Order: sequence, then C-alpha cells, then structure tokens
Amino acid sequence: MNAPSVAIVGSGPSACYLAQALRKHWADAQIVLVERLPAPFGLVRYGVAPDHQGTKAVCRQFERLFEREGVAFLGNLEVGRDLSLEQLREAFDLVVLATGLYGDRRLGIPGDGLAGVYGSGRVTRLFNGHPDEQGFAPAFGRRVAIVGNGNVAIDVLRLLAKSAEDFAGSDIADAPLQALLAEGVERIDIVGRSPADQARFDPVMLRELGKLAGVRIRIEDLPPEPCPSADAAGQARLDVLRALAAQAQPATGRELVFRFGWTPRAIDGSGRIEALQLRHADGRELRLEVDSLVSAIGFEEAADGLLHRDALLGASADLERGRLDESLYCVGWLRRGPRGTIPENRQDARLVAEAMFADQQAAPRAGRPGLAALPAGLRERGVGYAQWQRIDHAETRAAADGRVRRKITDRAGMLAIARSPQENPA
Repeated sequence: MNAPSVAIVGSGPSACYLAQALRKHWADAQIVLVERLPAPFGLVRYGVAPDHQGTKAVCRQFERLFEREGVAFLGNLEVGRDLSLEQLREAFDLVVLATGLYGDRRLGIPGDGLAGVYGSGRVTRLFNGHPDEQGFAPAFGRRVAIVGNGNVAIDVLRLLAKSAEDFAGSDIADAPLQALLAEGVERIDIVGRSPADQARFDPVMLRELGKLAGVRIRIEDLPPEPCPSADAAGQARLDVLRALAAQAQPATGRELVFRFGWTPRAIDGSGRIEALQLRHADGRELRLEVDSLVSAIGFEEAADGLLHRDALLGASADLERGRLDESLYCVGWLRRGPRGTIPENRQDARLVAEAMFADQQAAPRAGRPGLAALPAGLRERGVGYAQWQRIDHAETRAAADGRVRRKITDRAGMLAIARSPQENPA
C-alpha cells in the first residue's frame, strides 16, 4: 500500500510528536508541517516560560525530524488566510490540525475587560518575543494580582518576581523585561478558589520560588496539620508551602502572597483596574487593591482564530480518536482540551497516529501529490527549514552574555534573515 501525503497544520509539540509517530508507520510518507510563523516549535518556543530552558530543550529532539527523518517544514503560511483548508485537503491525502488553544479564558466577572487585566498566555508570549505581541505593553504597576492555581500562574509569578540577574541562561525578550524592571513591582498576590492541598501547582515549581533572592513569601489560609482532605500529592504540596512560609525571609524585597479558597467576585475601577473583590469559602470578603491583574485560569479557542474545531465536525467525526471528518484529524489540545504537559502530548499523538493508520488500512487514501500541488507562489512565500536555521543561527549569535539567544521579535526581521543568502548556519 502506498504511503499517504500528510499535512500537519502547526509545528508545536503535538505536531512534532505526531510527525514522529506517523514516520514510524509510514517510512516513505511525505509529511509537511505548515506553520503560520517563520519559526517552528510553537508552544515550546513561545509558551514555555523563557527561564525554563530545560523544558525548551525538547526542541533538539524535534530538530531531528527535519534534519534526519525527512519531515518538511513550511513556515510563514497561515491556513485560513494564505491558503484555505480546502486547498490543503485537495493537495494532501490526510490533513491534521495541531493548532492548539491559545486564547486566554476570561474570568467572567464584572470588570474583567478593564485596562490592566491581562491573560497569562499573552504575557508569556510577550516575554518570549512572539511577533504577534509586540504591540502589547502591559503596565503591571507596583501591586499585581494573579488569579489561578496552576503551573502557568506560578510561571507568571516567578517571571514578575525575578531580578534581572535571575534571567541568566534564559531567552527572555529584552524590551518587555526592561519595561517590567522599570515598573518596580513590590507585591504580588496569587489567588485561587481551591484550598491549598487541592491547588494544581507542581511542588517542583513551588520550590523554585524558595531559591529567588530578594523576595518575601507569605502563605495565607493554610489548613491545620495534618490535613484530613489531603491525598499524597496534596500533602506534598502542603509540605512545600509550609517550608516556603518557614524559611528565613529578607527584611525587604518583593512580597509574594498566596491566598487559597478565595473566589474573584468583581474587578473595581473607572476605566482601569483599581481593586479585586474576593469572597472566601467561609464567607469572608476582601477588597484587594491592585494596579494590574493576570488571569491564569486556562485557555480556549481564540475568538479571532481562523479554524474552529467544532465547525469542521463531519458525519464520520470521532474526537476520541482525533477524527474530525473523512481524511481530516486533530491532535493535542485542540482535540482534548487545554490540559496536560508537553510529554503527555506524545501519548495523544500516538493515539491519533494509530487512528489514522487504522483508517488508512480500512479505506486507503493515497495519490495526492502534497506539497507539489500547492501553487508555486505559496511555496515561494513559505519559509523552509533551512531558512529557519538562518533565523536560529542569527538569534543564538546575537545572544548577550548569559543568554542562550536573542529572539527576533518581528516577522519582517525574521523573513529578511530567512531570505538572506549571507546568513548561513555555522
């Protein structure tokens, strides 16, 4: 049986893991990752906190796809704008959407649209140098509230609490970092509805906070010890929180305050946020005066997105297996929702790859030429992997002392380097 031609829309972890899994099934298949940005790796490049280079190191594994395993990268082409999904489906035997979920969920309370209320996804993308966020200039002020009880909330807390020296070895974008340092953040309250033992923070992430210099950590609303409702994971979380609260605190420095069991009720302000109204599970109320708020309560499809999953469901849809319609699939967060870590996307990709292989066994589709069937103008507009390597080389070469790279943060600059024959990888 001839191998199919496969287009994967997106180039983040789910897309790359799926390409790996498909290559094991079909050694000779044409597999192309179509990406709207000139750079691959999606969430790893732009969504993982810039000071977590260990997590970003998975890119080295993904690079082998393009360098050794015959998978093609076609960047700078947005499906739904530069070419239609229908064009892609006509050109390729199988198409998979791996576009993720990048819209920040709103709090859904009065005042959540006020100036000074930001989504964690936008904030993280800004500090990661995402081209789409270069017009975004958050004003955090001296008092910040973070709403959320998960690892993304801890990422934001850590980024806002660090000093310039703490970003050694990172790839944080310079302009937003300098703007943040100029703000002089003095206090950050991290607020969640869950009790402390049921919060979603990873204890490892919490321990990182204890290593920051010049911060004072205060934990409110800890349950008595022992906590009867805590399972093993919850007890581990409580142990770290108690250790943070008990460690020696500097006399001065940024104050980090954890508040558990508090539900946001409203955001006060006239044009801009002034305070966050909270109610505790025990009925207490609190008005927290703040200059800004970062919501870290999850992600959803962006309202301005060009491809919406549910609008593509056909008669043969089976989301449990990743099938949207005949020859059309989805993988990762777009399939199962915004949960799970980057390694968990590997299992998801294997599940969808198995479904695609089984569908091909039952009703083979092969013969569409794939990339060659796309208009020549589109292919010329695209950025190939060798061109991306020019961007990568330029970024790492420009890195300041103590940094791993200096990202090019505007699309035009990326494209200029991608198309410059003088910029060749070493």
